[in-house]
Amino acid sequence: MEYEHLVCMSANIETLIFPTPLDESAGLPLRIQLRERLLSAIGSGILKPGDRLPTMRALSVHLRIDLNTVQRAYAELERLGTVETYRARGSFVSNAPPTPDPAERRAAAENLAAATIAQSHARGLDPADIINAMQTILHATEAIRPGKG
Repeated sequence: MEYEHLVCMSANIETLIFPTPLDESAGLPLRIQLRERLLSAIGSGILKPGDRLPTMRALSVHLRIDLNTVQRAYAELERLGTVETYRARGSFVSNAPPTPDPAERRAAAENLAAATIAQSHARGLDPADIINAMQTILHATEAIRPGKG
C-alpha cells in the first residue's frame, strides 16, 4: 500500500497524542497504557486512516520508556488490524478498521468493560461514574467520530 499522498504530520505528534506521561503507578502495564492511548487517538479522529504514527524510537524517547515496550504495543495494534507497519517506511493507521464477527465484537466489548471496571476500582473510582462520563463523552463526540461525517 502506498502512502506517498499523505501530508506529513507535525514532528510533535508525540506531544499531541501523549501530552502527559504514562502512569507507572497505575497498576496497568505501560504497554497497555500506550496501546490504549493510541487506540483512543485513532478512535477520536486525532489520528486518521493513513496517518503515520511516531517512530517507535521517537515515542520511546518522548515517553522515557523502553523501546521494547513500544515495539510490543505497536505489535498488538498490528494484530488488532488497527496499524500497518512497513519496513523502512514506518507504521500507519489502517485505512479500514477491522470488522470482527458479532461474537468477537461482543467478547471484545465485554473484555474492555471488565478492564475499565477493574481500572476504575484500582483508582478508587465508582464504575457508575465512569459509565456516566463515557456517555457524556460519547454524545459530545458522536458528530465528529470517523465515518460519521
